[in-house]
This record gives sequence, C-alpha cells and structure tokens, in this order.
Amino acid sequence: MIEINSANFSKEVESSDMPVFIDFWASWCGPCRLMSPVFEELSKDYEKKIKFAKLNVDESQDIAARYGVMSIPTLVLFNKGTEVDRIVGFTPKPALKAKIEALAKKVK
Repeated sequence: MIEINSANFSKEVESSDMPVFIDFWASWCGPCRLMSPVFEELSKDYEKKIKFAKLNVDESQDIAARYGVMSIPTLVLFNKGTEVDRIVGFTPKPALKAKIEALAKKVK
C-alpha cells in the first residue's frame, strides 16, 4: 500500500504500468475508517495485479478536486493514468472483491 500525494501522483499513477486503485479518504471520516481494513486486505490479495494506494483528501485537495471527488470514501481505479471506474461509499469486502475481479478483466 502506498501513499499518493500531489508530489508523487504522476509517477505512481499516471506513469504506472500496473492498474492503480486509490482510496480517497480522510482521518475524520467514519466510513473511511471502516473501508480502510477492507481495502488493506484486498491489497494483499491483488498485490501482483493491481497497485493499491491511499490519498488523503485533506492533504491533496488539488487531486481530489481534479477527479471530482465530492464524497469519501471514493475508490478510483486507474489504468495507464486514466480513470476506469469508481466506487463511492463504504463497500463490503465480497462486493468490492467482485467489482475488482470484473474490473481486472477489463484492464488487462
């Protein structure tokens, strides 16, 4: 799991050879705290296929604004620097895993 911010966004996301799944979150957000362990578990399941990252919206407001993140948690999947899909709000692990499986087939 990597931390994404304004300084490394281009290198870690836009230039990545691997799809990147970003959790846009904030420390004060209750649903974000519920989402975090689920996202962490899934990052281990897919570590060779998808790069998982977290972006604190309070610290990188410019990126959150660029991608129109209005509610958190928002999970955004990027492939070759382009947004492929997004999920807004807490999502239980089985539903998120099914979504990732479907997306993984699209971004090969």
